[in-house]
Amino acid sequence: MASEWYEREEWRSVFTSSPDRVDPDSNIIATYLVTPGDGLDLLSAGINIAAEESIGTWTHVKTLKEHVYRLAAKVFEVEKLGDGRGLVKVAYPLDLFDLDAGISHLLTIVAGNLFGLSALRSVKLVDISLPKHYIRMYRGPKFGIEGVRRLLGTDRAPRPHLGTIIKPKVGLTPRETAEVAYEAAIGGVDFIKDDETLTSQKFNPIPERVTYVMEALDRVREETGRTVLYAVNVTADLDRLWDHVDAALDHGANCLMIDVMCAGFPALRALAEDPSVNVPIHVHRAMHAAITRVPDHGIHMMVLARLVRLAGGDQLHTGTAKGKMEKPSGGPLSEYSGVRGIRFINDFLRSDWHGLKTVMPVASGGIHPALVPANLDALGSPDLQINAGGGIHGHPWGPRAGAMAMRQAIDAYMKGIPLEEYAKDHPELAEALRYWGKKFM
Repeated sequence: MASEWYEREEWRSVFTSSPDRVDPDSNIIATYLVTPGDGLDLLSAGINIAAEESIGTWTHVKTLKEHVYRLAAKVFEVEKLGDGRGLVKVAYPLDLFDLDAGISHLLTIVAGNLFGLSALRSVKLVDISLPKHYIRMYRGPKFGIEGVRRLLGTDRAPRPHLGTIIKPKVGLTPRETAEVAYEAAIGGVDFIKDDETLTSQKFNPIPERVTYVMEALDRVREETGRTVLYAVNVTADLDRLWDHVDAALDHGANCLMIDVMCAGFPALRALAEDPSVNVPIHVHRAMHAAITRVPDHGIHMMVLARLVRLAGGDQLHTGTAKGKMEKPSGGPLSEYSGVRGIRFINDFLRSDWHGLKTVMPVASGGIHPALVPANLDALGSPDLQINAGGGIHGHPWGPRAGAMAMRQAIDAYMKGIPLEEYAKDHPELAEALRYWGKKFM
């Protein structure tokens, strides 16, 4: 490996720089957690990344002209972390990118061939920093936290939103789905969504399902005055996706959902930027753990969160502090790992980012009423949505009581009252605490 042409002294300056010479306004900066291959130090490993993802290849080619050097990516910071691992920051000049090609081309460069390089034992793309000019090329979320709150009427007195997932995941008929939705909505949820595996199968096609569910939610609004969003899963290959979108909207859907890792960031962006799609977009991250879960290889969830916000998602699953799902890992980087890592992502989604609207973080996966305070404490409140599937529909008294128990847990937290105390006057919460105890604590 040490004989690679671009690691020779006369070429190293092409692929390296000093921090003071890297302009953050004219470069996309990627931070990698790197374990070098045999015989390489961190700088050499970083140079392999910079060369492979810009103007280099495995050997010096006679066609490399001097004017091409300006497109070379440059390693400008290396930090040893122990165990041979370290952080490597690489600056990619904006001119290297086809800016009109969007997220697809961005990922091709910052997360392309590098994961297969034999010069690297492992590598994880931990984060990316994008110039203001680049970010402003995207429209971002159409609604954001503020817009969704206005739709739901929670903008004047913000509180955490409560969502649910129709359970079982698949198998219910459209009428049965609507019955579950009605019970959960009457019980107090703000948001209902399809599970990630339900789209428009024969047993529950989108036109019929949306018709019945929206009729049920119209009844809820008439009876309670509350608006409840229903996110219809439109995930599909591109031609079929738009059939799903048209069917959902034509039958009254007030929210859409897409499995972004399965359908792709361009599909999300197309939905968000289409003027006919004037409803919020809920983003599920099914399949993300295939590339985020390994501590020192793959792509961190923070990167995916940035891309979802660029592409226009209004809500994004980011993880739970307490629940059934694995926490994110940034290897030895504590701010990117565990519950702290989820909070880091959530705070980014809720903060200013060069004028793009915010994104509502969603905690989902094994949450029941007893876990509400821990999640709200750790993940930030009130701009957080708590989704409970089994934690609502698994309540011994049914979905209505399950939704009531979850809302009671949120209300207790907002009032600063311990759950056990609040449960004395709220039997639905009391039954949930008795039934699930401290499961997943």
